[in-house]
Amino acid sequence: MQEPFSVLFSLGNLVAHYNGLTKIRGSIPAAYPLRRYYEMFAYFGIATWIFSAIFHTRDFRFTEQLDYFAAGAGVLYGMYYTPIRVFRLDRPTPRRRSFLRIWTVTCCALYAAHVTYLKLWRWNYTYNMAANVIVGLIQNSLWSYFSLKRWSATHRSWAIWPGIAVAWIMTVMGLELLDFPPLWGALDAHSLWHLGTIGPTILWYNFMVKDSQENIANADWIKDIKA
Repeated sequence: MQEPFSVLFSLGNLVAHYNGLTKIRGSIPAAYPLRRYYEMFAYFGIATWIFSAIFHTRDFRFTEQLDYFAAGAGVLYGMYYTPIRVFRLDRPTPRRRSFLRIWTVTCCALYAAHVTYLKLWRWNYTYNMAANVIVGLIQNSLWSYFSLKRWSATHRSWAIWPGIAVAWIMTVMGLELLDFPPLWGALDAHSLWHLGTIGPTILWYNFMVKDSQENIANADWIKDIKA
């Protein structure tokens, strides 16, 4: 095992996503329109951290590509479902449905172009990092906006959890930029970055459940289903 701490903390993230999926299924009704998007978020997270653990166990070109493509899919899916929740694109109005179709095709095309460029044109580390950072910043900005808006409307403490998670992730992201020689030949900045993402992941699933329960209590989702 080449990077044991990175493997360990990748598995920690995997467990956080798996537990989050279990929490979603146990706390949110299957008929709730946003549940399938939250479940897909968990599936992408699970896949991302499985391939991360494999890559950090043994660094081959194939395992590296799996890690990068899974991570890119996870980050891009995060940007995909963010406006669906923030702007409620899941609601069955003609305009929202049209925009959702366009948004879905756009995100699929962006991912296909991303993989094609890296696989067939050039394996570019700088581009890959920049693409993931830009996509992450876009969704983080939307969640910060949503968090402020949601808290202003509800004054519930859980409404600020997305903002806390975003700030947390942005802080630990500095570990990717401020590298240092591995301690004991194993614990490096990258592994600590993986450790730092476990807490926000747990907080995020707790927010999903609280936010869904609030919407369910307002019964708006039942009107959407009947529509």
